[in-house]
Amino acid sequence: MVKNRAYYKELYKDYPDLVTLEQFRQMLGGIGDTTARKLIRANRVKHFYIRGSYLIPKKSVIDYVLSDHYAEYKHSLKVQV
Repeated sequence: MVKNRAYYKELYKDYPDLVTLEQFRQMLGGIGDTTARKLIRANRVKHFYIRGSYLIPKKSVIDYVLSDHYAEYKHSLKVQV
């Protein structure tokens, strides 16, 4: 199955347009808090930091999961398993 923008829009349709850090972690398959924060701080995912909370546009999450960086990250996990 080809995973394109339409696939992820459907997959994430129940999430709000702006997601929290916890929702972002869930969207990426339950990644850890530290990993999620590293991605955000490295500006891999566009986000807002408001009143001590990260808010990530759903569009930015989809952009990230379609990125080369995410593909490399997923591949590196498969190699370690």
